[in-house]
Formats: sequence, structure tokens, C-alpha cells
Amino acid sequence: MEYLSLLGVLVIVVGFALGLDTVAVVVIAALVTALVSGIDFVSFLRILGKGFIDNRMVSLFFLTLPTIGIIERHGLKKASVNLIQKIKNLTPGRIFDIYTAIREIAGAFGISLQGQVQFIAPLINPMAQAAGKVNGELTELESDQIKARAAASENFGNFFAQNLFVASSSVLLITSTMKSLGHPIAPSGVVLYTVPIAIICYVLCLIYNHAFDQKLKNGKEK
Repeated sequence: MEYLSLLGVLVIVVGFALGLDTVAVVVIAALVTALVSGIDFVSFLRILGKGFIDNRMVSLFFLTLPTIGIIERHGLKKASVNLIQKIKNLTPGRIFDIYTAIREIAGAFGISLQGQVQFIAPLINPMAQAAGKVNGELTELESDQIKARAAASENFGNFFAQNLFVASSSVLLITSTMKSLGHPIAPSGVVLYTVPIAIICYVLCLIYNHAFDQKLKNGKEK
């Protein structure tokens, strides 16, 4: 009878294989597991609701998705493009330099920007695309390269600066893991060793972004 509790796993496997809605599959799998384990439907709903309330902060970022969509629909992207077109000598690489710096500084203060959706797609990429068109239209390849570089700027700034905040979840995970292995280290120690990594990352990004600008410029001059 104990094997019946694994029916939930079977539901997930079958549901994913059939390409059904992910959330619906997971909820149904949880319900099946609860019922075969002797948990009544009302208790299941109580557990599900308590889990949602206890972890509601984790899912708050979902609210930003429709918000960004509405703002973008009402002219956010166009406004950012117009702003860049009015600023002279601003290149895609320089925009990425500024954003990476902002991303690392935000990380040092424990501010999560959730960048790809909230900043890169509606703001940074359109601004970089507009800056790249100052000297002429972009080819499809150049446009894709700017998109990729915009996404990379977010990833670099986030990954190499996420341990700059002493109370971040990643720092706490590292310290607790090291302690369990018999090598205790203070959270401030993790931050101390992260600082030079973040600086090196930013310097390398500056170099790469400058080379990227030169590549775009040389392509326009041909």
C-alpha cells in the first residue's frame, strides 16, 4: 500500500509527457498523493493554502509580469528608444556598462531586480538597439548580438555580485554548508572574497563591451 503514494509521481510523468498544463499537473499530482495517503480533500486544501501563504513572497514576482506587459504596451519601449536617440555618443556597449554597474551595486545592497523580464526586455535591449542604429540600420545578426549581449549583462551582473550582500540567501547557504562540512566561515568572509570577483567581472565586461562597440562600428564603415 505504501507504493500507492507514488501515484503522484506517475501523474506528473504522464502529464508532462502529454504536454498538459504544468500547474494543473502538479496540483492534481499533489491531490492524488494526498488522497491515497489518507488525507481528506478539505485537509488537502488547508495544507495547500498554508503552503501558499507561507511562501507567498517567493511568488510575488509573478505580479510584475502583467505589470511590465501593460507598461510596455502603453509606450515604455518607445519612450526608452526616444530617450536614447536624443543622447549623443551613447553606444550599446556603454549602456551595458551602466546596467552592469547598476546590477552589481543593487546586489551589494541585497536588491533583486529580476532583470531579464523587468529590465532587459522592456528597457535595456530597446535602448541598446536604438543606440546601435545611430550610425545606420542594424542587420538581423547585429540585432541578435545586441539582444544576446543585453541578456549577458544581466547574467554577469547578477551571478558575480549576488554574494555581495551579507544576508543574501546564497551567502547564508554557503556559510551553512561550509559549517556542516567542518569549515565554518562568517558571512562577511564570503562577501570579502566576492568583492574582487565582482570587480574583475566588471572590468572584463568593460573590455568586452568596448570590443563589441568597435565591431559594430567597423561593420557600419564597410
